[in-house]
Amino acid sequence: MDDQTKQLIEGIKNNPAAIQSLFRTQDGQNLLRMLTAGDNGATLQRAAKNASKGDPSEMIQMVSRIMQSPDGAALVDRIGKNIKR
Repeated sequence: MDDQTKQLIEGIKNNPAAIQSLFRTQDGQNLLRMLTAGDNGATLQRAAKNASKGDPSEMIQMVSRIMQSPDGAALVDRIGKNIKR
């Protein structure tokens, strides 16, 4: 896992309200679309359930895949910066 992904996940863990406000933003909506593409959110639901039980590995993999594209990396970077605020 790269530092950018770690920072995003730590920001969310340290500020649970941030995730709610995140999905009200355009960047949050774009991230949600990327995370649910292909299977109508089934993988995201499973990953979120596992993360809530202490195993964030699938969620980390999903974010890492998104960050492999330039657009995805820029999106995660913007979100990370906003969560730190």
